[in-house]
Amino acid sequence: MIVFANDHGPSHVHVFKAGTEAVIELAPIAIRENYRMSRVDLQKAFDIVNENRELLLRAWREIHGA
Repeated sequence: MIVFANDHGPSHVHVFKAGTEAVIELAPIAIRENYRMSRVDLQKAFDIVNENRELLLRAWREIHGA
């Protein structure tokens, strides 16, 4: 999972696996974009982001401000 420093809002992370990518928004949590990630991997990514949502939101705010 990556929070890019030069990225735009709303708060989100990029998740990569084997040449695929998903963009998952953090507030509210939702899959915004999917670039060839399988349903199984997308669900795993969503679950991991959901489990770590507060940590990721804190990271987003530290990087981008409130």
